[in-house]
Amino acid sequence: MTHRIVIVGGGAGGLELATRLGKSLGKRKQAEITLVDANLTHIWKPLLHEVAAGSLNSSEDELNYVAQAKWNHFNFQLGRMSGLDREGKQIQLAATLDEEGRELLPARTLGYDTLVIAVGSNTNDFGTLGAAQHCLFLDTRKQAERFHQQLLNHYLRAHAGDVASEKISVAIVGAGATGVELAAELHHAAHELAAYGLDRIQPKDMHITIIEAGPRVLPALPERISVPVHKTLEKLGVKVMTNAAVSEVTEDGLKTKDGEVIQASLKVWAAGIRAPGFLKDIDGLETNRINQLVVRPTLQTTRDDNIFAFGDCAACPQPGSDRNVPPRAQAAHQQASMLAQSLKARLENKALPTYEYKDYGSLVSLSRFSAVGNLMGNLMGSVKLEGWLARMFYVSLYRMHQMALYGFFRTALMMLGSKIGRGTEPRLKLH
Repeated sequence: MTHRIVIVGGGAGGLELATRLGKSLGKRKQAEITLVDANLTHIWKPLLHEVAAGSLNSSEDELNYVAQAKWNHFNFQLGRMSGLDREGKQIQLAATLDEEGRELLPARTLGYDTLVIAVGSNTNDFGTLGAAQHCLFLDTRKQAERFHQQLLNHYLRAHAGDVASEKISVAIVGAGATGVELAAELHHAAHELAAYGLDRIQPKDMHITIIEAGPRVLPALPERISVPVHKTLEKLGVKVMTNAAVSEVTEDGLKTKDGEVIQASLKVWAAGIRAPGFLKDIDGLETNRINQLVVRPTLQTTRDDNIFAFGDCAACPQPGSDRNVPPRAQAAHQQASMLAQSLKARLENKALPTYEYKDYGSLVSLSRFSAVGNLMGNLMGSVKLEGWLARMFYVSLYRMHQMALYGFFRTALMMLGSKIGRGTEPRLKLH
């Protein structure tokens, strides 16, 4: 019987792993590869802030799982994992409903010999009062598009109104990469919307506030990176509040633990992560306080050698440190590359390699205004980048992701098509 490898989660890591295994084991009929995801299309998660601001049309940059599976010799199953039967080596998939609530696909089970869980993470609101009810999140394409539509609705209402000038206020909780990049993209969007004639709200009338509980923006990055980012945000007119923990979110704004009130018509929560709730102690597997599956350096779960987990949903130890591998796209990419080799070795009854995180640096894009980051390597150490060069390196990260999925030739064609289409379409999504 052909060995069955089931990968749950079609994010950057899971999709790359399915593609790699399909091209090797699947193509040679050495294993049956199945990718499971709750959506039919994929978009790179680090781009969601651009979708929210309207800088990126998600329909043009999405990848279709069914087509990708056909091209790369793996199977695709639409569904959301809801349970696990380790003894029977099966996962449970919840029923899939259409937009009107009718059952599209029934609840069902899917058997496996090797299971890989790569379901990513969701934003963690830490149980803050009113956050779930009044804040928007940017975990999925639908959520990003919902934010964009609400933003656009403000401009359309102002454009149709009688008042000469209107204002809009946006509050972003969390000054990590997502919050910082969203603030810069929104400032850029304000200029573009006014240029297209929606000028009842001028760029100076979009008030953007970032609220960070820690002492500085980009707390996960070196201070020499966060300081220039903070200065650039202030130059753009973004108000940055540090050491300000949000205690409550209301319909009209936010309240901090110090009693300060921030008025906001649009509120985005972009602070903290946690793995999906269904993973918590799923069928006896070990999980931590944020629902991540605890794994060994081989990326096998601690209580079942047949189940692997990686990416944001896995708590993987770093050798020589009391910290886990950080939830970054580069970590998921590295782990997917290793797992592609690991699962081949597993079929041949060979020893599995162990994962050691390699930090190649971080880059933060401030829309068209700037970019900043640091690159790390054995030969050059840590090199700080700013401006145009940093922006080029930032864009190259997405191109590397595309090449892992499409190959060099198709990625080159997509880049060419994007460049040609840029002159025939508005610079901002206006619908």
